[in-house]
Amino acid sequence: MKLSLLGLAMGLVSQVALATSTPPLQDKAAFIDHLLGQMSVDEKIGQLRLISIGPDMPREKIREEIAAGRIGGTFNSRTAPENRPMQDAAMRSRLKIPMFFAYDTLHGERTIFPISLGLAATWDMDAITQVGRTSAIEAAADSLDMTFAPMVDIARDPRWGRTSEGFGEDTYLTSKIGQTLVRALQGKSAAEPDSIMAIVKHFALYGAVEGGRDYNTVDMSLPKMYNDYLPPYRASLDAGAGGVMVALNSINGVPATADTWLMNDLLRKQWGFKGVAISDHGAIQELIRHGVARDGREAAKLAIKAGIDMSMNDTLYGQELPGLLKSGEVTQAELDQAVREVLGAKYDMGLFKDPYVRIGKPETDLKDYYGEDRLHRDAARDVARRSLVLLENRQQTLPLKKAGTIALVGPLADAPIDMLGSWAADGRPEHSVTVREGLRRATDGKARLLYARGSNITGDKAIFDYLNFLNFAAPEIVDDPRPPAVLIDEAVKAARQSDVVVAVVGESRGMSHESSSRTTLEIPAVQRELIKALKATGKPLVLVLMNGRPLSIGWEREQADAILETWFSGTEGGNAIADVLFGDYNPSGKLAITFPRSVGQIPMYYNHLSIGRPFTPGKPGNYTSQYFEEPNGPLYPFGYGLSYSDFELSDFTLSKTALKRGEPLQAEVTVKNTGKVEGETVVQLYVQDVSASMSRPVKELKNFQKVALKPGEARTLSFRLDEDDLKFYNGQLQHVAEPGQFNVQIGLDSQNVQQQSFELL
Repeated sequence: MKLSLLGLAMGLVSQVALATSTPPLQDKAAFIDHLLGQMSVDEKIGQLRLISIGPDMPREKIREEIAAGRIGGTFNSRTAPENRPMQDAAMRSRLKIPMFFAYDTLHGERTIFPISLGLAATWDMDAITQVGRTSAIEAAADSLDMTFAPMVDIARDPRWGRTSEGFGEDTYLTSKIGQTLVRALQGKSAAEPDSIMAIVKHFALYGAVEGGRDYNTVDMSLPKMYNDYLPPYRASLDAGAGGVMVALNSINGVPATADTWLMNDLLRKQWGFKGVAISDHGAIQELIRHGVARDGREAAKLAIKAGIDMSMNDTLYGQELPGLLKSGEVTQAELDQAVREVLGAKYDMGLFKDPYVRIGKPETDLKDYYGEDRLHRDAARDVARRSLVLLENRQQTLPLKKAGTIALVGPLADAPIDMLGSWAADGRPEHSVTVREGLRRATDGKARLLYARGSNITGDKAIFDYLNFLNFAAPEIVDDPRPPAVLIDEAVKAARQSDVVVAVVGESRGMSHESSSRTTLEIPAVQRELIKALKATGKPLVLVLMNGRPLSIGWEREQADAILETWFSGTEGGNAIADVLFGDYNPSGKLAITFPRSVGQIPMYYNHLSIGRPFTPGKPGNYTSQYFEEPNGPLYPFGYGLSYSDFELSDFTLSKTALKRGEPLQAEVTVKNTGKVEGETVVQLYVQDVSASMSRPVKELKNFQKVALKPGEARTLSFRLDEDDLKFYNGQLQHVAEPGQFNVQIGLDSQNVQQQSFELL
């Protein structure tokens, strides 16, 4: 008994000594090192496990594991009442290391904004800041600490379903948006109660998967990688993002999850990255199927040695790391480094200061986490309007008059779930304003609105079944059981009674989603049959596109009098679309990705390399780089978008024709609204390196300005260029600006530009 009491007393003294020797919380490195020194091996491994809540790991089991120190964070739990018991369990663990709670908040949390490809079409960093701040405020109020966003993968093959999640094809624009979103999500600090930590994804090159097929391989030269695909990740990390999610693809034969060059040499040593690296869902286990690991033990070893700190949906770190440490195949230093990064992220999220910083106390819980009063509808409507791109407007078909009779048809005209788009966080279809509802509100008491579905999304049962398999909670698409001919006849009847027809066509959201790669970019055949029948009525035809990728709509362009690209425009999409259709808002969106004429042209992107035998429009195509079956060049180029206004650019001037290193150069141009209504446009500046040590792109976006002008108003814009804007990674991966001639191009899209030249000395 005396020995037991003595042992107890010694234990208490030891705990007091540990407590009194704890470094102050404001000394991050010392605090984490001290905590590491107190942790057992099992507790360290526990911090590396990011667990998905679901059937395999129910909440009761998770709480037991957390209390035992065997889980570092979770995802898919979305409210404070869900997360508080888990944080309570963490506070019962031996060292009381807090949990974090993560989720995919990409383009909104409760209020859903346009998909990322639509956000990019705004070319408006103020609007994107509003999206990031609103998303963070709503997610933090939900008790989330971290989001797996932004997704900054460059996408140049629109067959890839995840094209919808990114910001398009351009390195510069994607980098700007990535930086902007990181700063908006994290606010003044990721530790603030209304901010969340941004985890940039998918590192790296996921948008370049071969054939546009999801999860496929990537094979790429290092100069192309450094010049085109890597900069958006680095820009987002330099903006302060707390970490990266690692891509599922292999890079030149090595899966990113096991790539020590990518994760250690490039990310940590060259870039100086200090944040947390998180695997994608189940990616460590997938190293076996990649063919680089013989079993789970080797997969876990490869991943942690490559620098994968946290294992998402973990099974292998928990199972295999104890044995790998015991055998010496993984060192204590390697384990400690991974744990240090996880603890550092928790520190940066403010969780050591207050584990309940975003959870709050029970009395602060919201009465209804899904309530209407939580939505930021004005912001959603404003951003959605800015994302819409007017592709065609023959004979000023748009804007429509709020008078007479309007026929609204199409399988997407009244589709609340599709308005939200892919990865719509906790957006609710019942909160969506559909196109039908938006037009009804806009015309109420002023015009007659007739509605007919006209067709289903697809007539292919295999595609129907596949799309509904994607959504476990409810059917993703619901068919009208009537025969296609009956649906079309009903739409034609409505059209014949109307002054104008608005047809909402394109893809369901599930068609532009993870694991939804396509072999064609055409609108499904049943919808094209509907368009053909509507065209035959002779009534003015307005196509409203809903889609998450560029579509090949050359035939549709010939049928339509006007085309409005609306992407998947979010909670307030229907109101925003109505605002533009009726002229209450003048469209200003510009494409962030090229629209090809057909799938056979892919990859098609504006900033391709110069070649020896380029096709020249208007000249014979023989022995030049071209496809002979159809016109060459894009259907709609990068940066393109019409307005209800007309804008003209003056000739532009350069401040000098010879640029010395270290000096700036100014390009000035005057833009004038020559139309009859106020509007916005985006003036774009491109640069071409005419002669270099390796072939360079025919042009690259280097700056842009979005400007609002009243009718008759003109404004002179100034763009600054310097040596850094001219640098590229050469064949030896040196970041250089080589002397010689450079062309500067300015225009309202990437194709229709004027040009001046200067010499870099």
